[in-house]
Amino acid sequence: MPDSDPSPSKASVSNSLPWIVAAIALVTLLAFLAGSAFNTSRGSSLDAPQNALPQAGLGETAVRGPDISQLSPQERADRLFTRVMLLNSEGKTDSVLFFAPMAISAYQMLAPMSADQRYDLGRIAEVSGALPLAKAQADTILGQNPTHLLGLILATRIASLENRAADRQAYESRLIASYHPETAKKLPEYERHGDDIAAALADARRAGAASR
Repeated sequence: MPDSDPSPSKASVSNSLPWIVAAIALVTLLAFLAGSAFNTSRGSSLDAPQNALPQAGLGETAVRGPDISQLSPQERADRLFTRVMLLNSEGKTDSVLFFAPMAISAYQMLAPMSADQRYDLGRIAEVSGALPLAKAQADTILGQNPTHLLGLILATRIASLENRAADRQAYESRLIASYHPETAKKLPEYERHGDDIAAALADARRAGAASR
């Protein structure tokens, strides 16, 4: 008559199975993290092409990224901002959502933040769907300077995303009125974000003309 009790070997395998599965999962995770770290150090820098090809006659990839661990906190934040904005412009939503938390943390470590840094943080929050965080940055910038162009631009974008048409129009009017007095100040952040300012001003003027 067969013995109904499981054999010691079968029981041992059964008891070990959860630990084997956990070990495999851990090894897979470590391999993934190691691969990510390797790719970062090999040239997927935050401001360089991700798929750089070897040049003729060269045995290595022509573009190499810097060691991010050696960058200053501001440099790391800048690189992550550039990466998130580039991914957003390419429509890579999943990648934006992957990098955005790292970028947000990098900026929050810079406290107290300048208006320039708050604008960057607000834009990252905006494109990743964290609208309350983005709005808080716009409110803080405008609380310190009600005519700051970057604060008005960010506030306009958030109002548009939240379908607050009246607020959007009010911010656009303030942007147009503030443009010349503010640009005369020649603030570094205005030069750095000159393209954003030019585009927002053009949109505000078109919207104003269309509403007349």
